[in-house]
This record gives sequence, C-alpha cells and structure tokens, in this order.
Amino acid sequence: MKRVVSVLLLFAPLTTAQLNAQKIQHVIVIFQENRSTDNMFQDPVLVAEGADIASSGLNSKGQIIKLQPQPLRNNYDIAHGHNSFELMYDNGKMDGADQLAITCRSGPPKCPPAAAQFKYVNPAEVAPYFQLAEQYTFADRMFQTNQGPSFPAHQFIISGTSAPFETSDLFAAENPLGAPDTGDDTGCTSPVKEYVEMIDPVGNESSRMYPCFEHTTLFDLLDAKGVSWRYYTESANTIWTGPNAIKHIRFGEDWNNVILNPKQVLSDISGFQLPAVSWVIPNGAESDHPSFNLGTGPSWVASIVNAVGNSPYWSDTAIFITWDDWGGWYDHVAPPIYDSYEYGFRVPMIVVSAYARQHYISHVDHDFGSILKFIEEKFDLGSLGFADSRADNLSDCFDFTKRHSFRTIPAPYDANYFLHDKTPPIPLDDD
Repeated sequence: MKRVVSVLLLFAPLTTAQLNAQKIQHVIVIFQENRSTDNMFQDPVLVAEGADIASSGLNSKGQIIKLQPQPLRNNYDIAHGHNSFELMYDNGKMDGADQLAITCRSGPPKCPPAAAQFKYVNPAEVAPYFQLAEQYTFADRMFQTNQGPSFPAHQFIISGTSAPFETSDLFAAENPLGAPDTGDDTGCTSPVKEYVEMIDPVGNESSRMYPCFEHTTLFDLLDAKGVSWRYYTESANTIWTGPNAIKHIRFGEDWNNVILNPKQVLSDISGFQLPAVSWVIPNGAESDHPSFNLGTGPSWVASIVNAVGNSPYWSDTAIFITWDDWGGWYDHVAPPIYDSYEYGFRVPMIVVSAYARQHYISHVDHDFGSILKFIEEKFDLGSLGFADSRADNLSDCFDFTKRHSFRTIPAPYDANYFLHDKTPPIPLDDD
C-alpha cells in the first residue's frame, strides 16, 4: 500500500504555483494613473459577458446620476486623498462622489462640467484597452490596496505597504506636502521641510514624517534570490517613483536598477535584455492621468504588449496592467475594509499572457498585494508579510494547461512612435 501511495504522489497534479513557476519566467507590471473601473471600462462587450460596470451612480442627495462620456484628455482633476475616499465611501453607501473637490486646469470647454465626477472615458479613445480586456482576463474586483492618492499607492505596488518601517502600525496616507514643487522632488531626496501625513489604526491623521522610509521591499526579496529586476520611470524624485522613498534603495546599489526612461522597456524587449521582473511607470503624457495626459496611454500600453507578444518573450511572460488609484471618479462597488487604510476603491486590471484565461471576467477580490504574491510564488521569494500575505495569488486568471498565440493589438501609435517621440516631459504637478 505504501508503494502505491508513493506512485500516486509522484504523479499528483501540479499546483497553480508550481505550473506558474514552470511556465512564467518574466513578469511586467504596467502601472497607469488615476482611473476607476466604471470610469475607464464602459465596454458593452465586457458588460454583456458579465463584468460589473455601472452606467449610473448615486449622489449624496439620493439622486441617480447617469454617467456621461468625456475625452480621456480632459481639463480637470478630482480630489482623491484619504478624506475624499471617506466622503465617497460614506460607510459603504458609495454616494459621496459629488462632494469631491474639482481643480480645473484650463478654460473652455466649461470647467467643471455638471456632475463632473460622474463621467466615463469615450470608448473610441481607449479601444486598445477594451481589446486587451475582451481577449484576455479582465478583473472587475481589483481594488487599490490603499485609500488614497499616488504616493502611497506607488509604495504598495513595490512592497505591499506604505508604512515608514517594518514594525510600524502607521501608513503614509497622502501625498507629501510642505515644500515647493513637491510633485517633482519628493521621497528621500525631498527638501528637509517636506512631510507626509500618517494615518494610525483608528483612522486619525494626527502625525507626519519626512517621506523617506526603511523596510523590506519586493526588490530585496528578488535580490536575495538573484532574480533580476528593473523599475522604468520618467524621473528620479517624483511621487510616482516608489523606490525613491525607500532609503536603502535610493542610496544603494539597487538604484542602478531604476531606469529613468520608460521607453527603454521597449528597447530592452527588442534587444532581449528584459529582466525577470519589471515595473513600468509612464510619463505624464502616456499616464491616463486626468487633466494633463495627451491621450496616448492606451497606445503606450499596447506598444509594450505588442513588443512582448511579437517576441520570444510571449511564451513565458505575464503582464499585469492596472491603475494606481481611482482618481476621484465615481465607482459603484464598495471595497472590503480591512483596517483604517486598506482597501481603496476599484481600479481596472487586465492580465495578459499566453496562459491568461481568454474572454474571462475575474470576480475574485484582488489588490496590489495579489500581484506581489504572484511574483513571490513564481520566484519562490517568501512573503513580505504586508498586504501580500493576505492577498490571493491571481490563480483564477490563468490556465497553465493552455497556451494561446498572440494577436497584435491595433493602436493609433506604435513602439516606433514612442521610441522617437521628442515631446517634452509633462511635470508631475499632481497626484
């Protein structure tokens, strides 16, 4: 009997993590900016297939507001700090979006428009996103891990926390303040007067600290296993460059892995220099960020996917496309609440791979920690012990028994355009 059991165990089916480890050798995390799921994905095909996308929302007066289309390149921004989260969430009623403040960036057309928070992006302008989401896996229960803006979100995507140090029970809750030009000079290189508001376990933002932290990140776990990584970003010192706020990364040898040119990911793919794990942070023009993007974000993302898909990397790469925060846009799904700062609102996520489930809507709760956990399991890294420790591993998004061929995603601009684009960088004066 013991001999029979041994034989059966020998041929036991591989777990998802084991199949993942065999099939996937490269992971790319593409982190776009400031869009909710209802705002970005008014896709009738996804809705017909069961995606939970609302076409109207509830305001603080109990009125039903129909979502209206607007250009991806709009002319205003919506407040989306932690206080804005609390207003919109309203103890789970999700009826406070109309109370969020609006900042207009330009004049005509009329700014702000009526019901400015209740908008969706014109589908024709985001067709590459729709095609990716329709063909591969679209997650309609992807939540940003934090209840706030970009600075903490970019900490969570590299380490599963925005805590200042390993054992702290505080989170960095907002974007840094206190010094001029904060958006362009922050983290461990910011002026001495700069600070970030910290939120405690009961939800009070009663303390602040210099925005330079020291704790373990996924970079450290990758280093320990000898796994290569790069973080592609436009500028060294902005709120979108997460490694800049981690002291031992910013002032250590690992800073050499921070590539201050997002476009290099395209040449690294074509030149077969892609590291095992990549974070790709856009410049302002390609970011989808309200009020200052140039409408080229969908093409930018498609150019990376097409570069991978039309290369040998297609057979062993998983691409996760998501957005760092909800940007103040209405979304109808109340997030699960774990503590005073986790989870935040829904953001879109598309999972692209030769092994991603095709034409699949994932209704499983995911967050940024899920992406970290996928990488941890694939490379046998162990756990950071932050949001990743309780997150799922995205196993429902893959079927490693089936390998699909790649079909190029049509887009107005291709990789050649971005590699040769001379448009001056847009300053990141917002979050």
